[in-house]
Amino acid sequence: MTGLVLAVFVVVYAGLAAGRLPGLGIDRTGFALLGALVLYAAGAADGDRVAAAVDVPTLAVLFGLMVLSAQFYVSGFYDWCAHAIAHRGASPRRLLAATVAVAGGLSAVLANDVVVFAMTPLLCHGLRARGLDPRPYLIALAGAANAGSAATIIGNPQNILIGQAGGLDFWRFLAVCGPPAAVALAVVYGTVATVWRRELAEPGRSPGHERPAVDRPGILKGAVATVALLGCFALPVPQATGVLVVAGALLVSRRRTTREMLAHVDWPLLLLFVGLFVITDAVAALPVVGEAVAGLQAAGADPARLGVLAPLALAASNTIGNVPAVVLVLALVPDLPEAALHGLALLSTLAGNLLLVGSLANIIVVERAAGAGVRLGFLDHARCGVPMTLVSMAFATAWLAIVA
Repeated sequence: MTGLVLAVFVVVYAGLAAGRLPGLGIDRTGFALLGALVLYAAGAADGDRVAAAVDVPTLAVLFGLMVLSAQFYVSGFYDWCAHAIAHRGASPRRLLAATVAVAGGLSAVLANDVVVFAMTPLLCHGLRARGLDPRPYLIALAGAANAGSAATIIGNPQNILIGQAGGLDFWRFLAVCGPPAAVALAVVYGTVATVWRRELAEPGRSPGHERPAVDRPGILKGAVATVALLGCFALPVPQATGVLVVAGALLVSRRRTTREMLAHVDWPLLLLFVGLFVITDAVAALPVVGEAVAGLQAAGADPARLGVLAPLALAASNTIGNVPAVVLVLALVPDLPEAALHGLALLSTLAGNLLLVGSLANIIVVERAAGAGVRLGFLDHARCGVPMTLVSMAFATAWLAIVA
């Protein structure tokens, strides 16, 4: 059975690195689910083991935050934000700064993937209508969404998982990860402004006056829910309980049906987590794997050390992806101290800016931009992604060494 578990693990994580299987429509979620199903069918993971492996509180928090983001999405809030950026009567550099500020700020309290999914198309159309090249703004959108989400425990899926696994305090996490995330936002702006300085020198045309339709009461409802959610993290109540109560309140609506709200929940991402939980639990339970991990730690290759964690996060996030990387690390080394958990969350998120495949937010921006008629190539992104990631991670590593 050991050979089967290891074979499934290797195939699934190779699939996660490749992203898809040529000739078939299997994506990352498909690889994880099929791997978990094979283990279950073979008896390597029985029903009790599967139930114990799946981290329900993490899935509950992630689901609740997706419902909150859905509330803003269906109310037109993201469309309004993208329109406000693209149609400001400001210079291209100020538009770039606005893109970074809005994307980074929203991603700190809402799911960064939903933010870029909603804002990318309208940003493309608005910028092209002004005669501006959307590419630098799209790179800034993705980079800022990743950097901003690193600031809080609810900014992205991997942070949510780490926070639940380690029982991390929301405000302590913000105090540790917020400053380097803010610096990373500045680095995103500075890098894009430098690399794309020629395109940003073009003034463009005057903005139009059309405005997207917004549901103001719906936006207000989402804002109140956000405040309530943040309040839950300051109270001695389980985070999953507080988030689900807020999500339940949002689903009670006279304007929006439950089906409409739940249509904007990222079910494939939730299923990706389920599959990865089952697979990594089966691998971590193997004696040979436990012995190998112990041997590596004894030899100095311990993820609790910043010198190991930083390159590990950079390499893993840009091969298998930051979410699968975090799930794997937590399964193999479940007793990481708080400082290492902060580092894992911060560094794995910032590492996602290196290449297009580094984070789901990057991929979403590329795909949504293509649908709007804008092609953002691998090298277009890498010209900014490599320097912005190396600089922001260098600062973050130094910061973590100081505050640890």
